[in-house]
Amino acid sequence: VSSSKQDVDLRPWLDSLPRKFTTPIHWKPQERKEWLQYAHMEESVQRQEASWKDIFGRLQSCTTSAASRMTWGDFVWGCESARSRAFSGGYTGAPFNPFIYVFTLVLVTIYIGLNLGTLEQAANGAALVFCGSVLRDFVLPKFFRNQKYVICPVIDMCNHDSLMTTANVAYEFFANAYSLSTTGSIQSNTELFISYGSRSNDQLLQYYGFVEQDNPHDIYVMPPLREWDIAALETACGGPFATGRLQKLDRAGLLGKSVDDVAAVDFTEEEDSKSEDATSEGNPRGGVVLSRSVGIDPAVIQALRALVSTEEEWQEAGESIGNFAAQVNPENE
Repeated sequence: VSSSKQDVDLRPWLDSLPRKFTTPIHWKPQERKEWLQYAHMEESVQRQEASWKDIFGRLQSCTTSAASRMTWGDFVWGCESARSRAFSGGYTGAPFNPFIYVFTLVLVTIYIGLNLGTLEQAANGAALVFCGSVLRDFVLPKFFRNQKYVICPVIDMCNHDSLMTTANVAYEFFANAYSLSTTGSIQSNTELFISYGSRSNDQLLQYYGFVEQDNPHDIYVMPPLREWDIAALETACGGPFATGRLQKLDRAGLLGKSVDDVAAVDFTEEEDSKSEDATSEGNPRGGVVLSRSVGIDPAVIQALRALVSTEEEWQEAGESIGNFAAQVNPENE
């Protein structure tokens, strides 16, 4: 197996790839339940498995006989090899092509040399070419937030460390190549670490098969508020909550969703980096997010303040949940 350049043999790199993975998608449902003891993580892996099975089924139904002979195990191995080794960044359009600018310079020279127009007109034409190139390669890709995913042999072997990153990966536009550069002086025979991004241990375990001690980006997703023991909360607060308060939170989307509500949504169409985190894609039930950096989700704190507020506090806030963003008083807090 070779790359587009005939003198580059990719077989040694392919031979270095792991033969198997032990990520949670390979665990049996009962093993996930026993080993994770974490409902949010179980549901995330279930969504991942459903998405990949949907893609696998479509691949087998519409491609060549070679692809139809691919087993589910082969498909998962390929997905995990690509998923765990690829890195991404903003797409910068086509690679740098000096021919465009050389050709423009030749045309400008001919234009001026033959007295076909003024120098100002020639400069305007050259500026138009330059602006068009910048628009195509930098502005439009960023505007549409296009992503480019790349597997680069050797660079893909770098491990992740959130706290001790010693190297950065970058695309060199003018060289049309990828670079791995150190962030400081590195001792000989020392491993280089890059960052896979601001990934929680949930993401690292699910897609890479490891967790990171003292991960600054770690989160824990609790069940949504609608699954909390409301009766116990009322007991702790000294009495039942005001009528209609829970319904108000529900209409504002602060109670989260039930399992049945989420089951009716199709998550198989989009499996990208966004679906890993605690956004609506990675946390479709609206679970309560605890993070190292922020603590409990401020929106949940706001909802709880409104829920346990007295009728007087509720009226003073104009019956608006948004007015509970700040602390009401020590008793409410």
